[in-house]
Amino acid sequence: MVIHRSLLSVIFAAAFSTSACANVAPIEPSDKFQHWIENLKVEMLEKGISQKTIDAVYENVYYRPNRQVIKSDRQQLEFVLTSSDYINRVVSKTRVEKGQKLYKELQPILKPIEDKYGVPSNYIIAFWGMETNFGSNFGGFNVIEALTTLSYDNRRPKFFKGELYQALKIIDTWDIDYRQMQGSWAGAMGHFQFMPSTFNAYAVDADNNGTIDIWKSFEDAAASAANYLSTIGWKKDEVWGMPVSLPWNFDFSMAGRNKKKSIKEWKKIGIRTTSNKSLPLDNKLKGAIIVPEGKKGHAYLVLNNFYKIMNWNRSENYALGIGTLADYISSGKKWQKLEDNPALRLKTDDIIKVQSFINKLGWFKLEEDGNLGSKTREAVKKLQKEAKMPQDGYPDYQLLEKINNYDAEIGFSIPVPERKLHKKN
Repeated sequence: MVIHRSLLSVIFAAAFSTSACANVAPIEPSDKFQHWIENLKVEMLEKGISQKTIDAVYENVYYRPNRQVIKSDRQQLEFVLTSSDYINRVVSKTRVEKGQKLYKELQPILKPIEDKYGVPSNYIIAFWGMETNFGSNFGGFNVIEALTTLSYDNRRPKFFKGELYQALKIIDTWDIDYRQMQGSWAGAMGHFQFMPSTFNAYAVDADNNGTIDIWKSFEDAAASAANYLSTIGWKKDEVWGMPVSLPWNFDFSMAGRNKKKSIKEWKKIGIRTTSNKSLPLDNKLKGAIIVPEGKKGHAYLVLNNFYKIMNWNRSENYALGIGTLADYISSGKKWQKLEDNPALRLKTDDIIKVQSFINKLGWFKLEEDGNLGSKTREAVKKLQKEAKMPQDGYPDYQLLEKINNYDAEIGFSIPVPERKLHKKN
């Protein structure tokens, strides 16, 4: 989803719910909601939306808050997906094989787009696969209804009302039937799940038929995605990054996507490919080391294009998924499951406990939402430093136990043994 604020944790949770949920009966409208709708219509008219569009969209005021939209917005996984779990789900054998097939078949459409915008075709196919499973699932929600519901809701009304205005503007500008605007519960639309504001800023009429249709015209949709990536600074001749191996004495305080060094510097530190070869990259390029699962998980060296993927969706795991899928698509290599470590799995409640503990110490003001975002990881690094642990930003079993045994007078001095996992018979 092309979006400027992270909604990934809840979007991913909703993505694996059944499609039938989209047909849950809406809540009956209350007098309060009807009054709010009337005020909304006036507000949109004052912002420049035509009466024609308002009448068409809100004819007979049939709108009611959609229960499934609210449910999707609040949905929370019991277990936080590790990076490996996530990549194995979104970069599946089926998706890799279909992506490789479509990459070859669609070159007549994709090659001119690549030449014009400088975004390689394998990345366009990867985004397509990740966002809508190659156009097979746009989301099942009417975008106007979803955004109206979220604008009425109390969690993020300002953001979603802004997107609702942008969606109505699309109808005004392109005379699109609002019933055609199918998308996700959060208002993302079409083959590449553009938010309405992104559509208005970057969508293009690639097939030159006088209108922009990111639902029925793959050419329009693909070119719009490429235009977005190109505009924000995609570098055609650079890879997104790669999995790497770290030296045994790596200082994890150097890890983090905002801690960039030149490839020459990383080579001196001992960063190598997973096959223990020298990094096949220009020494002048700058990149960062990320360890999304901490010191016991996989490590990656990420470059400029990784950050551009994160402009699309502000999640390291999402960007790793796109990069991994794009590599498979262009290389034609056979799919292999990414090895994972069950000991690294965390519960949402565990992360909330860590966030709450850090807030009580007064070091940070974290949102206690169970999401292991960049602010939480930086706070965890500080906590690990205080506890004299490797500063990888991953709140593992040992850190949780240290928190459980924390004493305000003696701090984290109580030792914690490694967790022993019981093997299944």
